[in-house]
Amino acid sequence: MLSLVRLTTSPRLWLSLLCAAAAAAYSLLGLVRLATFHATTFDLVIVDQAVRGYSRLGPPYIPAVGSFHGRGLDYLQLADHFSPIYALLAPLYWIHDGPATLIVAQAVLFAAAIPFLWMFTRRVLGTVPAYLVAFAYAVSWPIAQAAAFDAHEVMFVPLLTAIMIERYHAGRPLPAFLALLALLLVKEDMGLVAIGAGLCLVVLGDRLRGLLCVTVGLAWTVLVRGVLIRLVGGDTGDFWAYGHLGPDVPSALLHMLGDPLGTLALPFSEEAKVDTLLLLAWPTLMLCLLSPISLMALPHILERMLSDRSPWWQADFQYSAFTVIILFCAGVDGLSRLLRWIKGPDALKLAWSVGVAAVALTLVPRFALDQLARPAFYRADPEHVRAAAEAVSRVPSGVVVEAANSLGPALTSRATVLLWDHQPRWAPWVVADVARWEYPHGSPAAQAERVALLLSSGYEKVFERNGFVVLRKTDGTQPMADE
Repeated sequence: MLSLVRLTTSPRLWLSLLCAAAAAAYSLLGLVRLATFHATTFDLVIVDQAVRGYSRLGPPYIPAVGSFHGRGLDYLQLADHFSPIYALLAPLYWIHDGPATLIVAQAVLFAAAIPFLWMFTRRVLGTVPAYLVAFAYAVSWPIAQAAAFDAHEVMFVPLLTAIMIERYHAGRPLPAFLALLALLLVKEDMGLVAIGAGLCLVVLGDRLRGLLCVTVGLAWTVLVRGVLIRLVGGDTGDFWAYGHLGPDVPSALLHMLGDPLGTLALPFSEEAKVDTLLLLAWPTLMLCLLSPISLMALPHILERMLSDRSPWWQADFQYSAFTVIILFCAGVDGLSRLLRWIKGPDALKLAWSVGVAAVALTLVPRFALDQLARPAFYRADPEHVRAAAEAVSRVPSGVVVEAANSLGPALTSRATVLLWDHQPRWAPWVVADVARWEYPHGSPAAQAERVALLLSSGYEKVFERNGFVVLRKTDGTQPMADE
């Protein structure tokens, strides 16, 4: 009883401890992966290059992506994904310039959503359930997977969606709509969340604001995809993942209207899709399905499940973190609605929140946070780490280097990193890994063939150990592909 009193009388202390513990866990997860060469060029280096550009008060060029698409080293991040919100991270690079900064910033932003989720839940269910739901979010699998896979624009989304939902529920629509507008600067598809928020408001009876949100979301999506991305040199076809529905949006819509039953079946057409959908709803004991708040997540989830890109369906990456806060809030609201419908006792509030926390804990071993409890996670193969560290140390600062996916993050603070892949770009320096299969390099044999090609084309080998090979161009016979 005394502990419950303390929980209810010292919320600032307990929330601070929960936020600090969550941020520390997420940071540790990412930093250990960085130190042991498990972070990747795609996507940690990409974000690092963009933020570094902003920090130097210049354009957010991402040469890693520009060279990958054959569009030059001065390719703008805004042409790849429209994420101007990255500029907010620029001052952090004035303190520490490097990908570790992004990992810690992402961890803090993920944890910063906790107080808003707690306030929303306390207002609906009470104080103790609020702590349990906040804990469930802190150890939730979508956040764990996002924290374990480099850094992405999704770092801003849980906080902004938590602010949006909680402030609106508190009767403060202005900060809620400001958070919604900020969401539009996170990624080109965040207009879908605005559309979903509008649908939610319409169902709740706030029709004018709801229609405004739908209009803003539609207009912003069309503007960004149809105008802004092309204006800065991008190609919206890069992320068109609906070729099975049609070559463009109008064709896809016509196809779906012409085959409504087939369209309804698509989100359930693969085992991985069904698995992910169940994993999204199960942490709330399925009660998120009873709340109109879940409509906010629906367009983004459909964007994933209707696509033909299997990574978008799966639970292995960062995509589910876009909607995790929405679904937790929907679960809280869904329980409240259920209790009103059945006139259930208040004891069910505590029972449900205990169940939610328990489910979150049962899912931890299946996902990335479980690694923190495993000594092997911290004891990476020492020979591999030493060889990788020595390989990157042979590359001088200030040069352009093609690097294996796992080595780019160690070089990006002091060199212009391009991705070592199937297409030689004739950079002055190359750091290859011919011992391991790694996206997108292919098999060790294929990589060894590309190394042999470079050695016969004006490169010399300056280092080789444990599969890592460092090459230096010795003549100017082959220009870089993007020069």
